[in-house]
This record gives sequence, C-alpha cells and structure tokens, in this order.
Amino acid sequence: MSYTSLTAALLGAALFAPVVQAQTSYPLTIENCGVQVTFDAAPETAVTVGQAGTEVLYALGLGDKVAGTSVWFTEVLPEYAALNADIERLADNDPSFESVVDKRPDIVVAQYEWHIGPQGIVATREQFTDLGIPTYVLPADCWAKDNSTGSDGTRLAMFEMDSIYAGVTQLAQIFDVSEKGAAMVADLKAREAAAIEKATALDLQDASAVFWFSSTEMDIDPYVAGRKGPPGYMMEKLGLRNVVESDEEWPVVSWESIARANPSVIVVAEMDRRRFEADDVEKKLEFLRTDPVASQMDAVKNNRIVILNAHSMDPSIRNVTALETLAGALPEFDLQ
Repeated sequence: MSYTSLTAALLGAALFAPVVQAQTSYPLTIENCGVQVTFDAAPETAVTVGQAGTEVLYALGLGDKVAGTSVWFTEVLPEYAALNADIERLADNDPSFESVVDKRPDIVVAQYEWHIGPQGIVATREQFTDLGIPTYVLPADCWAKDNSTGSDGTRLAMFEMDSIYAGVTQLAQIFDVSEKGAAMVADLKAREAAAIEKATALDLQDASAVFWFSSTEMDIDPYVAGRKGPPGYMMEKLGLRNVVESDEEWPVVSWESIARANPSVIVVAEMDRRRFEADDVEKKLEFLRTDPVASQMDAVKNNRIVILNAHSMDPSIRNVTALETLAGALPEFDLQ
C-alpha cells in the first residue's frame, strides 16, 4: 500500500513534532506503510532485511539489539565495521523466512516491501504477525510510491529526504532513543543543506546526468535511475536534468536512447554485490570506454564520470553523503 503525497506530508509533520523527543510511552501503536503495528515495549532483539535499516540502527547506537542482518549491497559504513563483524549475517542477499524467524526477534526491520510486504519474497507482514513478530518497513519505500507496478515500484511524487528522516525518527521512537534520533536528523539536515548550497552556487543552466546502477549482462540495456527516486532528487537539487523520464525506480533504458540524450555527467554505482556482471564498477567503466555507442557520449570522452556507492543511490542515510560527493565533483567538470 502506498502513501499519497498528502499522507506523506502529514506523516512527516507528525513525526517531526517536538513530542517525539520525549520518552516513549508503551504500548506504542504506529501506522507503517498502511499497516498498524503495536509495540508493548522497546524491542530487545531485531533482525534487519536490508542494509539501510541495519545502518540506521547502528547509527542510533542500537547495534547490540541486532541479532541478524541480510541484503547487503556494499561493505558497512567504516565506523560500524567492528560492530558489524560480530553480528550474524543471515544472507548476503535475500534471507529465508525461517532464518529470520529462528532468531526470535522482537522486530523485523525491512528496507523494501518487495522483501516483506503484500507480495514479499521473504514473507508477507501477516506471516510474521501470525507468529507475534512486529515488522517495520522503512517509510521511504512506500512514501508517495506504488510498489505494485514496475520491478522496483513507481514513484508518485519526487523522493523526499523527509522520508529518510521519518524512518530514523520513528525507529528511534520505537526503541525509546528519540533524543538520539533527533540529533541524527538535525546533523543530516545540516549536511544536506550545505551540499545543496554548494551546488546552487554553480548556477547550472543546461547540465544533465544519468545514474547507472547495473545491468543483467554487459551488452544488455542498463538499469538507470528514474526521475523521481533518490538520484532524481539529487539531480534536481544540484541543478542537473535527468535524461531518463520514467517514474519507475530503476527502469531499463537502451544505451542508444541514453546516447541520444548525451548526458553531461554519468554517475556509476560501485558495489560489492556480484549478482550481475555489471555490478563490478571496473566492468562498467570498461564498457563505457569501449562500447561503440556509449563511448561516443561527451561525458565519456571528457571523463565526466562520478563513482558513487550503490547503496547511496537507494533510499538511505547515505543519500546525504552522495549529495556531498556530487556537489564536490561538479565544480571540476566546467559545466554550463
């Protein structure tokens, strides 16, 4: 179930009200991606299905509550490497329902509805509820987004960082660490504003970009960022026009179409995952240099290529770091 823009705005306003910084009163009932979830006390154990949720819990100082993790795109943030090394990884990719349940968690935190949702490939939320296990899906995956269409869902409105801040705030409330959540959100907001200000000073008029996440085969059309997901938000804030016009999260677009659009900048994802050949960033770069179509783009000829951590292209607290990286790279490209 997806939120409308109005619902998202109302949720954001409610989450950021001063009351959330108070000590949490239990039982706590929240609405999460259209599902009512009740917590009788702060969870003592958690399992995460998705790197974004894992890193939020670590950042909130809740690593000791995490009994198992799964769905990893890249290495954990360096500051959490030692902590993460001592926590069981149930799977690099999709965990089984049984492996999650075997940890007997007080909460399962999911990054995507396609893992835990109406057609969840791990399980539905009802399957966990039947076992007395509450689930929480990060709001960014259902905030003005329809997950019933497109391989990764379709955005109904532009991605907002408020959806990330909402997830941080609400998880902090669930675990009764609201003050930590408020401080974390304040820091992220300040960094976001500074990066946008830096890029705005460039006053770009006709610069464009494409974000390449991966491809199932090197010679097959790539998965690139649609215009309303986190990369679309970054491009809009930094004064770049997205050459991809689809509202799907990661549509497949031909290299011929991308080359005709001739983006000023190409942003490529770097990841540790090796599900597809093009997950390897070095193979991406080699393709851009040697493919008879892609190699003719101005961005390739002039080496206007930015490498970003793949996880920072999906909704996560890393979006702010990606924004900072792009804002720092653009001045070197002499764009108009």
